[in-house]
Amino acid sequence: MLSEAGIRTVILNLDELRKVLTPSPKYTDEEREIAYRSLVLMAKLLLEHSQKSVLIDATGNRRRFRELARELIEEFAEVYLKCSLEVCKTRESSRHGAPVEKDLYRKAAQGKLKGGLPGVSTAYEEPENPEVEVPSDVLSPQEAAAKIMDYIETRWKGN
Repeated sequence: MLSEAGIRTVILNLDELRKVLTPSPKYTDEEREIAYRSLVLMAKLLLEHSQKSVLIDATGNRRRFRELARELIEEFAEVYLKCSLEVCKTRESSRHGAPVEKDLYRKAAQGKLKGGLPGVSTAYEEPENPEVEVPSDVLSPQEAAAKIMDYIETRWKGN
């Protein structure tokens, strides 16, 4: 949809960044802090030195990570894909061929996941004032994307 709207975009994926920053991740608070701060800095630099928008694909389980992005990135918009824990578990259990490890929710609930899983065995701090909130456990992926695009087109129309 972004491409169709003529919006050139770079996607920064935390899982990909983590493979380089922490090839043997421990998922400690300190390691998460470094990973998220690096992600925000990369987004800021890409925005300043390219003619593309930057999409950060990451959970951002702590408000301070998202607030850092808000501080450093002039035209930052937080999109909160809100989903119940039960739906997340169901989706994760039926995932096939995804780049993310399987059975994360079960392992986290059993205390077998190093570093924990945000929202299960480590804190997830919900956004207080996201620019867009998408009930992704209610909307289809296409409807969710359309809601986000409506916001983008309304906010940056003419820019």
